[in-house]
Amino acid sequence: MADVEVGSPSPSLQVLNFSLAMHQQIATMGANQFDKPQHRVTFFNWILNRAAIKTEGDIGADGSIAKPWRLCTVQQVEDFKTLIKIFPLWSSVIFLSTPIGIQLSMEILQALTMDSHLSSHFKIPAGSFLVIVFISTSIFLTLIDRLPLPLWKKLARQSPTPLQKIGVGHVFNVIAMVVAALVESKRLKIVHTHNLEDQPNGSMVPMMAYWLFPQLILIGIGEAFHFPGQVRLYYQEFPASMKSTATAMIALVTI
Repeated sequence: MADVEVGSPSPSLQVLNFSLAMHQQIATMGANQFDKPQHRVTFFNWILNRAAIKTEGDIGADGSIAKPWRLCTVQQVEDFKTLIKIFPLWSSVIFLSTPIGIQLSMEILQALTMDSHLSSHFKIPAGSFLVIVFISTSIFLTLIDRLPLPLWKKLARQSPTPLQKIGVGHVFNVIAMVVAALVESKRLKIVHTHNLEDQPNGSMVPMMAYWLFPQLILIGIGEAFHFPGQVRLYYQEFPASMKSTATAMIALVTI
């Protein structure tokens, strides 16, 4: 099959457009024929596979693709199937990354109202507390392959899969959110105890800012499990022609 000409629609749009057209053509077949999940999956794959079947008028006289919106290569169809298969997992990471981003922003606001002095002459800036996450991630990235993973392999008699690593990272992130809620509850309790509710925003709460360290460290541990597992999963699932897409999908949830 000839290469797609420059300026033609993207492969994913080609497959999607053809699939929608096929869906309209067979809508009269009745939904009761595909009432079981395995039937629906088979039917959906059949629709996508039809995008790679040559029909009259799809190929020009010179052998080029005359209708790039209706004819795709088999590789393009399989690439689109991979995107659909990985999308639910990728989208779930968005719902986890969003509260983490909010939590990190909240910690800066908390640190501004807490005592962050290391000594009488040195105070850690509130924005610098987030560095703890990067330090924690860097340390645990080096320790994971030496301690937790060998222990996991010894107990489970197999190495953890990328999905299991992502799951462990999610667990640590959820624990970090729970710890953050407990720390904020303690901070508000101190505010009420000292009657600081009506004080100016710049009033200092008599509580050390180092209470924020545990949740920041837990977030770092979660990222040390989560993101390497995600990178490995995407590179394992995506074909060689879509390695750059895998990198882009990882970057989208880390921004």
